[in-house]
Amino acid sequence: MIDVHELYRQLQLLDEQSAIEAKTGSAIGKSILETVCAYANEPDLGGGHLLLGVAQEEGPTQGGYHAVGVPDVRNAQENLASMCASAFNVPVRIEMAVEQIDGKQVLGVYVPEAQSGDKPVYFKSRGLPRGAFRRIGSSDIACTEDDLQVLYQARNARTFDATIIPDGTIDDFDDVAIEEYRSTSAKTMPDADALRWPREELLTALGCIAEEKGNTRPTIAGILLFGTEKALRRCFPLMRVDYIRVSGTEWIEDPERRFDCVEIRSPLMKAARRALAAVMDDIPKAFSLPEGQMQRRDIPLLPDRPVREAIVNAIMHRDYRVHGPVQIIRYSNRLEIRNPGYSLVSEERLGEPGSKSRNQKIAAVLHETSLAENKGSGIRIMRRFMEEANLQPPIFFSDRVKNEFMVTFLFHHFLDAQDIEWLGRFKECHLTDAECRALVFARETGAISNASYRDLCKIDTLSASVSLRKLRDAGLFDMRDKGPATYYVPTATLMESIPPKKGGLDAKKGGLDAKKGGGDAPSGESSSDISAILNSLAPGKDKPEKVRRTILDLCRLRPFGGAELAKLLKRQQKYLQEKYLGPMVREGLLQYTIPDVPSHERQAYRAASTKTEEMSEP
Repeated sequence: MIDVHELYRQLQLLDEQSAIEAKTGSAIGKSILETVCAYANEPDLGGGHLLLGVAQEEGPTQGGYHAVGVPDVRNAQENLASMCASAFNVPVRIEMAVEQIDGKQVLGVYVPEAQSGDKPVYFKSRGLPRGAFRRIGSSDIACTEDDLQVLYQARNARTFDATIIPDGTIDDFDDVAIEEYRSTSAKTMPDADALRWPREELLTALGCIAEEKGNTRPTIAGILLFGTEKALRRCFPLMRVDYIRVSGTEWIEDPERRFDCVEIRSPLMKAARRALAAVMDDIPKAFSLPEGQMQRRDIPLLPDRPVREAIVNAIMHRDYRVHGPVQIIRYSNRLEIRNPGYSLVSEERLGEPGSKSRNQKIAAVLHETSLAENKGSGIRIMRRFMEEANLQPPIFFSDRVKNEFMVTFLFHHFLDAQDIEWLGRFKECHLTDAECRALVFARETGAISNASYRDLCKIDTLSASVSLRKLRDAGLFDMRDKGPATYYVPTATLMESIPPKKGGLDAKKGGLDAKKGGGDAPSGESSSDISAILNSLAPGKDKPEKVRRTILDLCRLRPFGGAELAKLLKRQQKYLQEKYLGPMVREGLLQYTIPDVPSHERQAYRAASTKTEEMSEP
């Protein structure tokens, strides 16, 4: 049942979002139907709501919206229902309800997500791809050919990781990796007959090979799980795990001392273990000598179990359609693990029983080897182990727009004596435990969003919004941007007299041990490097592919802000953002340096890949 008043309250507090859109409803036209189409198409969103008869205020008012009413609400209902049934290639069956708000008739509309077999939903008069839309954030975006592939893929019972690799052969498999699977699985499934099957029968049962036109070919899952290094490089040159160590608390604070990086390209089981070893070997240990013991114990600053769960989760659930690495980035005060592919489970339901996987073949193998759970318990395990270690719980961030998922572990012990002393300065604010957590988190990371607050404090969206506004009104946070892009940064009042950090990683320490695979840190860019890249670019006259390549080459030198790129390229910043930077982020070519808050005032762009072959020559 549609609760129009509740939807209106959420709109006032949170502005438009992925699942709520406000329209004046003066006429049932193109804009409303495009939103209906987008809600029906967007995978895993579960549909969305429209509020018709609501307008946004021009000036600053509470919530920014007010009821204006639908002029002829009965006629509007009939027209909308009729158009939804006839305008698209398949009927879209909506639900509607009318309620009075401030004496005005407001129409609430629920659009269900279409069945997989009915997607893509599109305008019959426009055809494909122009007639299909997706819901990305709070916007209705016309589908590209790549979007259509995602929607068509959902029709198939076969998941993407079961796709056959046309040029693959049976020789692309690493026998050592296959035998490792047998021996590891035997510990959890000692009586499984499948483990004693011949090589090809086992690979067939695991979905790692399939027949195509009389030839046996490996699948995507097969190469990723058991492929040789040559096969992995040939088929998936960018699908690796990168462990990156950055000095300080921000991405590339000092361009003269950027970062050290270990690139891990191995079958997935081995890659997960190598990545975990690289992280845990690099994290300092605390000295401990239990009473009555003669031998010391070294306890990692961060427990290895939640880190292992996060790494395996990134490998298992990432979107393998996106050509880019899983990134594990270690700052001096936190560890971030990022993977392509937003969470198929909403952030509010993360950690609940049950699991959804876009890579069913890969997930099954990792589960059988005890590397991964498939019952949704991995996130609960991360939270429990961090809390038992008296550390901040992990923060999960899923972004449908960038198609990215990230988990953040702070090395900071929560509410130690120093924190309690520091928070005592704000006792007149009557802070709750949740608000104390938010202040410590923002102090450590420089910003906090509604999503981060919800995950940190285990509260709902509206409660998080109310608390963040309270902290803003108390002068502890400054609000940036508006609507779904809103985030908060610490004020000078909050940041005064920050207690010295204990237990954090030393930002002045040297790079990774070369014996572990680390390389020399790249040096900062010079003006001659930038000039060489810009040399052949004409102001406003070049083909789009040439401009895209130039942007990517610049962002390989170091991260650049939007204003800085606009100045170098001699183009308007808004045009550059809409035409190039935004699309390149969505395509996985560029990444934000502050992924949790895309509209951050210090946001910059870095190249997501070192492979220029991804882009065609102009």
